[in-house]
Amino acid sequence: MLGLGAEPDSLNPVLGYSVDGGSLMFDGLVRRTPDLKLQPALAESLPEVTGEEVRFTLRQGVTFHDGRPLTGADVVHTYEQVLDPANNSPVRGDYAAIEKVESPDPRTVVFHLRHPYAPILQRATLGIVPDKSDLSADPIGTGPYAFVSWTKGDKLTLRANDRYWGGRPAIESLVLAYTTDDNARATRMAAGEFTATELPPKAVARFRDQPGLTVHEVPSADYRGVMFPLEQPVTGDLAVRKALGLAVDRGAMVAAILAGAGEPAYGPIAPGTDWHNPAVTGSAAPDRAKAIATLEAAGWKAGQDGIRVKDGTAARFTLMYPAGDSLRKELALAVASDAKRIGIDVRPAGLDWDAIDQRMAEDALIMGWGSPYDPDYTNYELFHSAYAGQGYFNPGRYRDPEVDRLLERGRAAADPAARKQVYDRVQQRISDDAVWLYLVYLKHTYVVRGEWSGLTPGVEAHEHATGGLLGTVVNWKPAP
Repeated sequence: MLGLGAEPDSLNPVLGYSVDGGSLMFDGLVRRTPDLKLQPALAESLPEVTGEEVRFTLRQGVTFHDGRPLTGADVVHTYEQVLDPANNSPVRGDYAAIEKVESPDPRTVVFHLRHPYAPILQRATLGIVPDKSDLSADPIGTGPYAFVSWTKGDKLTLRANDRYWGGRPAIESLVLAYTTDDNARATRMAAGEFTATELPPKAVARFRDQPGLTVHEVPSADYRGVMFPLEQPVTGDLAVRKALGLAVDRGAMVAAILAGAGEPAYGPIAPGTDWHNPAVTGSAAPDRAKAIATLEAAGWKAGQDGIRVKDGTAARFTLMYPAGDSLRKELALAVASDAKRIGIDVRPAGLDWDAIDQRMAEDALIMGWGSPYDPDYTNYELFHSAYAGQGYFNPGRYRDPEVDRLLERGRAAADPAARKQVYDRVQQRISDDAVWLYLVYLKHTYVVRGEWSGLTPGVEAHEHATGGLLGTVVNWKPAP
């Protein structure tokens, strides 16, 4: 049994389930290796990407869990379902460059693009579902594990796929137990309920040096930061946002909240990845004098209670975080403490996601995103004005025509060097506008019981509930 902190809304790739290829039930045309290289999965080989047509040849002998053979019609159906507006797929925008998908014969699939789209192979990790399948039906894929049952709010049970084209997994039965509260998950791990679980860095301390348990720290592109609602008078003021960026003590956050398992964050693309702009940086230590000077110059004057005021508006706002997420709670409290020292009153509020969803236009939020894959990933949705106010994509309603143009150019350009220049400019612009208050990049921390081979983690994305170290379970074997 594996303990997970997040439960998916759906188990259908069409509706956004594990589109990055981490699912145990589905395969994409391609998949990623631990070092983030692409390799064929349901496709026989990686095709050349030139211009506006991409042609895949399917692997022979692949069957779905119910015994049906994989054909090109299944691939066509999957992508058509994603692109159909009636299905309201949350990942539809990721595939907007696709004009149509055709299958001239059972083993051939042709993608026709509206324009050249550099990340098309990266997007081909989307899990394939059977032709004519219903979105509400029990999941049927081609992956190493098959669906048995799902008790929402509790657990997902899977069984090994005897016919898996990549070889049957060593672990016969798998239970993914969903426990959103970090402390409850740690308690269940300590009680011996879980074989492995994900926990915040501080929570794994109790498991270090315990016999039979191993703590794994895995590098990630996963950041935490403050999403600002930009249409509000306080958080919409650039001087307030810049002052907070100067006032927070990122170094202390890494040391105390992450127990050293991370690093300060200053932008949306992680250091050490190919697309990071090293010019977008800052200081891990606060500069409160400069923060105060920034506020003073913008007309934010200290009131009698120490809280700054401008044009009758107090420098005060609510900072939400998901209740049960101990790491985000601690970050929210740290931001509030640092903000108070420069005269800004930040009020943390722990809420459930349903309540948060209704308030993102008015209140700030400790959010997490980040991907080590192509820079088009999440950044287009987070910063393009077309997504302003669309759920958790661009909830702050950021709008900048220049950033829009750069993001559109970046996904259409074929030359990696040209794309790097574009995304360097995007990162600089986001920094100049202080769209987010970036705080920390995390190392993902896990506790594993027993001795296993096959644990092969790579740099992980924010959305690692179906991937990450626990997603490598298909390769786990008990150590001799």
